[in-house]
Amino acid sequence: MIIDFSKLENNIVPHFKGGEGETETRMFSDGVNKIMQGTLKPGCTIGYHCHETSSEMIYILSGLARCLYDDGEESLVPGQCHYCPKGHSHSLINASVTEPLVYFAVVPEQ
Repeated sequence: MIIDFSKLENNIVPHFKGGEGETETRMFSDGVNKIMQGTLKPGCTIGYHCHETSSEMIYILSGLARCLYDDGEESLVPGQCHYCPKGHSHSLINASVTEPLVYFAVVPEQ
């Protein structure tokens, strides 16, 4: 099965999970799993939230990211992946003041 993100609707979500600014996302969902490509402009974030029934993998395609993860913080560059296991909390922050953060994320329900 091929998922062509260029053919999926681009959704603009203000203050996603309580974050700052807007999240742009193209998402495929089969009712159980979510697969998405997203963009955070400079100054935008996805708010800190807990994955109670799912985990999440976020692969950085371009830009610089910071993730608040449980009691710590991680910095990510293109080619790196942040993993948030079920029961843990995290957020995603565009760490650049000039460039958008583009990422690919998978959220499997467990």
